[in-house]
Amino acid sequence: MSRILVVDDEPGMRDLLRILLKKEGHEVLTAADGSAGLAQATSHELDLVISDIKMPGLDGVGLLSALRERALTMPVIMVTAYAESDSAIQAMKQGAFDYLTKPFKVDEIRLVIRRALAEAAGRQKVGPTASPAAEEPALRGIIGRSASMVELYKLISRVAQVDSSVLITGESGTGKELVARTIHYNSTRAGKPFVAINCGAIPEDLLESELFGHVKGSFTGALRDKKGLFEVADEGTFFLDEVGDMSPALQVKLLRVLQEGTFIPVGGTQGKQVDVRVIAATHKDLQVMVKKNEFREDLFYRINVIRVAVPPLRDRKDDMPILIDHFMRKHKREAQKARALTPEALQIIQTYHWPGNIRELENEIERLLVLGSDLDILPADLISSRIRDAVTSGPGGATVIGANRMAQVPVGKMNDAVETLEREMISQGLTRTKGNKSRLARELGISRSNLILKIQKYQLERPGSSTAEVEEDPELPA
Repeated sequence: MSRILVVDDEPGMRDLLRILLKKEGHEVLTAADGSAGLAQATSHELDLVISDIKMPGLDGVGLLSALRERALTMPVIMVTAYAESDSAIQAMKQGAFDYLTKPFKVDEIRLVIRRALAEAAGRQKVGPTASPAAEEPALRGIIGRSASMVELYKLISRVAQVDSSVLITGESGTGKELVARTIHYNSTRAGKPFVAINCGAIPEDLLESELFGHVKGSFTGALRDKKGLFEVADEGTFFLDEVGDMSPALQVKLLRVLQEGTFIPVGGTQGKQVDVRVIAATHKDLQVMVKKNEFREDLFYRINVIRVAVPPLRDRKDDMPILIDHFMRKHKREAQKARALTPEALQIIQTYHWPGNIRELENEIERLLVLGSDLDILPADLISSRIRDAVTSGPGGATVIGANRMAQVPVGKMNDAVETLEREMISQGLTRTKGNKSRLARELGISRSNLILKIQKYQLERPGSSTAEVEEDPELPA
C-alpha cells in the first residue's frame, strides 16, 4: 500500500481522487492548498504527490519547488486545465513526473499513478536521485513553450527515471546533445561522468582508440596505455552523436558493450567491464540504413529501446520570440545597447525554414549583434543571401516580404523578386529616414554611392529633388 497526497483547492476534485485512490488500495492524505500540502509532506512519508497547478497562495509549481528544496524526491503528478501554459512547462522542467489535463479519464490517471509508483520503487533500489543543484544547469538549457516542447519535457522526465538505452532523433542543430545532457542530469547517474563524442567527426582508425582505448605499442605513436571514453564514462552516461556514421566493424564492438558491458582495448587481450548508459543520436533514418545493410539490425534494436524525437525549429515557430530573446541576452556585449526585432524582421524569421535549426538561428543572432549597429533590427539587417532567396520563393508564386506588405511576382522570376524587394526596402527606407541617404546606406549595409545609384535606377527621387537635397550624417563618407 502506498501513501499518496492529493493537493487541490477544489473539494470535488479532492473527493474524486481520494475515492479513486482508496479503491486502488492506497492510503490518501488531502490538502486544500500548496502550503497545507507542504506541511503534510514534511510531516509524513509519502510515495507520491498529486497536485493541481493553479491554486491560490502557494501553487503547484511552488509546492514542487519547495519539496525539492527540502530534498523530498517522491514523484509529483500535476493536474491542470491549462495544458500548454507556462506553469505546466515550468513544472515539467523542474522535474514533475507527468501532468494530466482536466477533464481526465479514470483509466488515464490510474496508469500514470501506477507508472509513477513503479518507477519510484525502482529508483529507491538503485539509489537517490541527483540533487537539484546538479539538475539545474541542464534544465535551464532547453527553451520552448510550444506544444511539441511540452511533450518533449514530459518524455525527458520519464526517460530520466529509467536506465534503458535511448535513441535521440532529429535534424542537425535541433539540440540533441542538450536533450541527452538533460536526461543524464535528471537520472540516478547524475553524479557520474557525462561523456560525449561525435562519431562522424573522427576518422575510423582513431575513433576505435577513442572509444575503447589502446595499449602501449599497439600502433605507431601508441607510446603509452590510454583509457578509452567508455572506461572514462564508467557508471555514467556515454552520448554517441551521429551513431549512423559508425563503421560496421565498430558497430560490432559497440554491440558487445551494450550486450555484455565489456570491451577490449586496441592491441589488448584482456577485456574490461563497464557500467555505462548509452544515449545515441542521429539525423539519419537508421531503419532505412538497416534495410540497405548499412547499419546492423541487432545494434539498432539495442540502442532504440526508447526513442526521443526532437522537433525541428520550423515546427516550433511559436518559440522563436523567446529563443531570439535568449540568444540576444547570451551574445550581447556589455557596452552594447539593447536591441529588438522589428515586427517585419520577426515575420521574415518566422517565414524562413531554418535548415540549420536552433544552431543556425543562434549564429544569425550573434552575427547581427556583432556586425550590426545599436538600432533595432530591420529586415535589411537580417536578410543574408540564403534567407532572402528562401523567403522570396514559394509554391504558386514567389513571395517577397517588404517592410509592411507582401508582393507577388511570377514563378521563376527570381531576379525580379530580388529587385522588387530591394526597391521596396529603399523606398520605405527613404520615407523612414526622411531622405537621409547616409543613414539608410548604413542600415542597408551598402555604400552611400551604391545607394544613390540604386535610387536613380528605381527612379525613387521625388520630382524636383536631387541626391544632395537632404542633410547627411557628417561622419559618414560618400
